[in-house]
Amino acid sequence: MMELESKLSQSEKSILTIQSEVQNTNRIALSVDCVIFGFDENKLKVLLIRSDLKKYKGKWSLLGDLIKPAEDLDKSAYRILQQRTGLDDIYLEQVHTFGEIKRHPAGRVITVAYYSLINIQHHKLKIYDNELHWHDVKNVTDLAFDHQEIFDTCYKRLQKRILEHPLGFNLLPKKFSLRELQNLYESILDTKMDRRNFRKKFFSMDLLTDLNEMEQDVPHRPGKLYQFNFKKYEKKKKTWIGIDF
Repeated sequence: MMELESKLSQSEKSILTIQSEVQNTNRIALSVDCVIFGFDENKLKVLLIRSDLKKYKGKWSLLGDLIKPAEDLDKSAYRILQQRTGLDDIYLEQVHTFGEIKRHPAGRVITVAYYSLINIQHHKLKIYDNELHWHDVKNVTDLAFDHQEIFDTCYKRLQKRILEHPLGFNLLPKKFSLRELQNLYESILDTKMDRRNFRKKFFSMDLLTDLNEMEQDVPHRPGKLYQFNFKKYEKKKKTWIGIDF
C-alpha cells in the first residue's frame, strides 16, 4: 500500500514539475499558418497577405495567428480562415509542424501548417485587410518568416494528395467541363497531359455524372458539363487506388 502511495506521489510530482516547466520555463507559443489554394483563370493560386512587421516590410506572408489557450488546433485554423477572409465551410487539412528556434522574431513560436482548398468563384473574399489577394503559385517566392518553406511543403502535399484522393473537385464549380478538369490537374501538377488519355482515365473510374448540359458563353467550342459523384466515390473509397497519370 505504501509502495502504491509512493508511486502516486512520484506521479503527482512529475505532473507538477511538467506544469512548472510549461508555465515558467518553456514559454513557447503555438500558432497556425494556413496555405489557402484556389483555382481561377486556369491557374492555381494561393491567398497571401502583406506582412505588417517592420522586419518583413513589403513582403508577402501566409495567413496565420497564435492559438488561444482554450482552443483546439483545427478550430484555431477555421477561426483564422473565417476572421481573415470572412469565409467558412472550407476544406482544411493539417500538413506539418515547423519548429526552428529562430523562425519568428518575437521569440519561440512553433507553428502547425494547414492547407485549404477554395472555389474562388463560389467563395468571394469578404475582407481585404493588408492587401489580401490571390497570387499565381508560380510567382510565389521569398515569403516572410519561414513561410516559403511552409508554402512549398503544403504545395507538394497537395500535388501528392490530388493523385490519391479526388480533392481537386473542391476547387471547381459544381458543374464543370472536362477541359476545366484537365486544366485544374495540369495547373496543380505543373505538367501537360494528353487530352485523350486524361479523359479515358476519368471515364474509366465511373465517377463523373453527365448532366446533359453544355457550357454557356465560353470563348471556345462549348463542352459538356459534369458533376463528380461523391456518393459513388464514398462507396468505392475502400478500393480506391488513386489516379495514375
